[in-house]
Amino acid sequence: MENLEELQESLLNRVATAGDLEALESLRVQALGKKGEVTQRLKTLGSLTPDERKEAGQRLNRVKEVLTEALDARRADLEERALESRLVNEAVDVTLPARPAEVGRIHPISQTFEELVAIFGEMGFSVAEGPHIEEDYYNFTALNIHEAHPARQEMDTFYMRPAADGSRKVLRTHTSPVQIRTMLSEKPPIRIIVPGRTFRADHDATHSPMFHQVEGLVIDKKSHMGHLKGTLTAFCRAFFGVDDLPLRFRPSYFPFTEPSAEVDIGCSREGGELKIGPGKDWLEILGSGMVHPKVLANCGIDPNEYQGFAFGMGIERIAMLKYGFPDLRIFYETDLRWMKHYGFVPLEIPSMVRGM
Repeated sequence: MENLEELQESLLNRVATAGDLEALESLRVQALGKKGEVTQRLKTLGSLTPDERKEAGQRLNRVKEVLTEALDARRADLEERALESRLVNEAVDVTLPARPAEVGRIHPISQTFEELVAIFGEMGFSVAEGPHIEEDYYNFTALNIHEAHPARQEMDTFYMRPAADGSRKVLRTHTSPVQIRTMLSEKPPIRIIVPGRTFRADHDATHSPMFHQVEGLVIDKKSHMGHLKGTLTAFCRAFFGVDDLPLRFRPSYFPFTEPSAEVDIGCSREGGELKIGPGKDWLEILGSGMVHPKVLANCGIDPNEYQGFAFGMGIERIAMLKYGFPDLRIFYETDLRWMKHYGFVPLEIPSMVRGM
C-alpha cells in the first residue's frame, strides 16, 4: 500500500478543480465507484497478512473519508454557485409592466346568443329557460303535434329509457316546451325569447345532433301578423346590419301556429358569393306564425280573449350566414387555432348602442 498519500493529494486536487457538478460526479465515480482507484486498492487487501491488512485498511478508509468530505464540500459549493448563477440570469425586473396573459375568445355561438338577447331585449322581450330532458306532453302534445307526426319517430328524436308506466322522456327537439311551461306558469301578457340547446338525430354539414335554437313568443289581446312581421323585420335588419334588408313571408304549416309562415331574407349570389341584402335571390331563415288556438287552450289561456305570435330559428344557421362559416361541424371541433381566429374578444358585449 505505497503512495496512498500521493493518491489522496492527487484526488483532492482534482476535486478542488472540478468545474461543475457533472465533472465532480465523474470524479467521484473514478475514485469511489466499483472500478474506482480507491475501490481497487481495497480489493487488494485480501492478499496481505492480517497485520498488514489492518494497517492498510485503516489508511485506505481515512483516504476514503477525507475524499468523501472533500466531495461533499465541493458539491455544496458548486450547487450554491449554480443557484446564484440562476438567480442572476433569471432575475425579474419587478418594475416592468406585467406580461399580458393569453387572451381567451368568445365562441361564435355564445356571441350570437348575446346578440340575440341584445336585439330582442331592446324590444321588451325577456329570456326564459327550461330543462333539456322533457316530458312528451311539453315537447309534443301541448304543441298540437299528434301521435302520428314524423317528429315523434325515433329516427328523428332521442328518447330516454321507458319509465315504469311505459312513458318516455325525450331530449327536447326544440325550445318550444319552454313556451308551454311559461304559458302554464304565467298570465298574459307574455313576451319572451327562449335560446338554448336542442337535440335531433341528424348530422351533416348543416345539421348536428346537438344544436341551438332561439324561439320567441308574444301573447296578449291585440298582437297580429303585422306585429310579427314588424318584429322579425327589425330583428333581421339589426342582426345582419343591413338597414334595407328585404323580407318575404311565405305561407307554410306548423302544428303549433295558424296561420304559419316561412321567412326569407334577400340575398345575392353573384360571382358565386353569398351576400345578405337586396338582390335577386331569397334565403329561408326561420319559421313563424300566430299561436294556434289549441295550444293556447292546452295552456289554460282563453283563445277567444288572447292571441299572439311565435317564431323560431337555428342559432348556428344565422351565425353561419352572418359570419361566413361553410360547415356547421367546425363549431364543435374544439380547435383552439380556429377559436383564436374566429373567436370574439371577451367583454365586448353586443348592444344596440355599441353595435353587434
